[in-house]
Amino acid sequence: MRKTYLLVVCLLSFIFLWGCSTKPTASERLSEYIQLWNDQKFSDMYSMLSLSTKSEVTEEEFVSKYKNIYEGISARELEVTFIQPDEDGKEKDEEQTYSFTLSMNTIAGNISFDEKVRVVKEKQADEEEWFMEWSPSMIFPQLEAGQEVKVSTIPAVRGQIFDQNEKGLAVNGVAYEIGIMPGDLPENQDETLEEISTLLDISVEEIKGKLNQAWVKPELFVPIKKIDPTNVELYEKLMKIPSVLKQDVESRVYPLGEAAAHLTGYIGNISAEQLEQLKDKGYNATSMIGKAGLEQVYEDRLKGEEGAIISIKDTDEIIAEKEPTNGEDITLTINRDIQQAIYDQLKDDMGTSVALHPLTGETLALVSSPSYNPNDFILGISSEAYNGLVNDPKKPMMARFNKTYSPGSTIKPLTAAIGLNTSTITPNDTKIIKGKTWKKDESWGNYSITRVSDRVENVNLESALVFSDNIYFAQLALDLGEDQFSQGLKSFGYDEDIDYPFPMNKSTISNNGLTSETLLADSGYGQGELQMSPFHVAAAYTTFLNEGNMVKPFLEVNTDFTEATYWKENILENEQVDIIAQDLKQVIEHPNGTGHSPVLEGIQLAGKTGTAELKQSKEDATGSENGWFVAYNTENPSLLIAMMVEEVKKGEGSHYVVPKVKGVFEAFGGNVR
Repeated sequence: MRKTYLLVVCLLSFIFLWGCSTKPTASERLSEYIQLWNDQKFSDMYSMLSLSTKSEVTEEEFVSKYKNIYEGISARELEVTFIQPDEDGKEKDEEQTYSFTLSMNTIAGNISFDEKVRVVKEKQADEEEWFMEWSPSMIFPQLEAGQEVKVSTIPAVRGQIFDQNEKGLAVNGVAYEIGIMPGDLPENQDETLEEISTLLDISVEEIKGKLNQAWVKPELFVPIKKIDPTNVELYEKLMKIPSVLKQDVESRVYPLGEAAAHLTGYIGNISAEQLEQLKDKGYNATSMIGKAGLEQVYEDRLKGEEGAIISIKDTDEIIAEKEPTNGEDITLTINRDIQQAIYDQLKDDMGTSVALHPLTGETLALVSSPSYNPNDFILGISSEAYNGLVNDPKKPMMARFNKTYSPGSTIKPLTAAIGLNTSTITPNDTKIIKGKTWKKDESWGNYSITRVSDRVENVNLESALVFSDNIYFAQLALDLGEDQFSQGLKSFGYDEDIDYPFPMNKSTISNNGLTSETLLADSGYGQGELQMSPFHVAAAYTTFLNEGNMVKPFLEVNTDFTEATYWKENILENEQVDIIAQDLKQVIEHPNGTGHSPVLEGIQLAGKTGTAELKQSKEDATGSENGWFVAYNTENPSLLIAMMVEEVKKGEGSHYVVPKVKGVFEAFGGNVR
């Protein structure tokens, strides 16, 4: 019995001693604390603090201090390291001091430092253990009790967008901030505010709201709204009103306004959704961001990177500092004068135009109408004005140059090229076509194809292009067949995306294949289900100036313009190119050519007209049309323009567009430079 008792006592003693010997050492406890720190489990960290620390800071204060500071400085890649030393029997001491290293990436760059921490042995919850003596210096060595960390941002200068001649398209300029000095308001205050309201297109209630802000004093300037400095008439009227003053403020400026709105786009305040997505890319709640156009496309390059200073509030103590990196300036191939000239021709219409240098591929203009003034979004557009733009059935906010439309007769040179390239036709082949309408046979029922003129019965390729003969090209499409015709269009880039900064919708042949003879025939002259963007139309016509190669348009100045890059190569042989190029000249020069009138003295052009019917059916005698005209100068070719105007009165079609395109060539004497 006594032996059993001794055995139990020994066993219990062993268990007790073993349990004591396995308690974590001071360094092991610190390692555990540091792991929680790296995981940013601040509540768990607090539970490992000494009683003296807990008496000075509550858990809520401790947790919020870490969270607020780390979030405020955008702390990332936090790494706290500690090398466990050999204890050498120091466990007998009641406290230990260790060194740790902290590094992290922040809004002001990388921060790293070495600091010490005291670890003390004490009893908490009836358990003796090692606990941390915490101080604010463990967050930053410069931080003392009662102090706060301050983060200041240093804005980067947004990059600017210029045209090929270094003329501004989206630049950093000055706006007039119109404001009121409250102490100078006359006795008839309501009458004065009503006048300001009318001129600035802002409600009296909104003005009063600004004047009633808590910080407002009689002698302080109260900003009301920005205006365009070039609007001299408005500025002078405002300056005549008692109490109204202006201050110059930095502002994004779009010198071409409506003429380039869909190209440049505009910037605006970052939305909550955007901030959530981009918070790790240097944006904050006050950031401006590209909302549309090239401002949005080039956002990453234009925005730059803000600088920042992390410091101790109300002291000169700087923890970290990073200088801002300004955004990149971007120079485009756009010619501002051509952009404006084309817009002037289109501004009263729903339409679009693309201008290229046909030999180099430089994009000279991308125009869409109706338009909006991007400066209004910078200066402060009213809700009423914005809703008016958004709900306008003419869609002034929509860029049209990258959308697809029925190309009408502008497709005929491509159909001709496919016919020549497959030896389906030769330039001397003639088709006997009598009358204005034609159908293949009775299987077509009541469906027939109509041509504009029946003055020519023996129709060859030249006369088919000059007179824009729908029947000739319908028959040619049938002769080619679905496979050859579709493959031919694909050789011109149909059903294919193009690598271009501004997103362009790809052109398509049909919805579900050319499933019927009538659909194939209609496609041959640009109707059916064919869809083509004005951008692609312009690019396709460069094939007839580049020995059968279609240039790849580009938008940013990055070459010396001496050597074009091709989107599609060897589409046609030189002989075939010459045939079509000569016929396109006759479209303009022949007295009966569809692009002949008006005649431009001293400017030689080649091109093709097009009319895309928008009526509901062939039997519908009413309806409207989209008018097209593509033209380029033939002597030292330097300008190619594709223009389309929507919903032209029936019967006018391309005739409405031809004078507009020719007006641009006339303004530049047929040459860009």
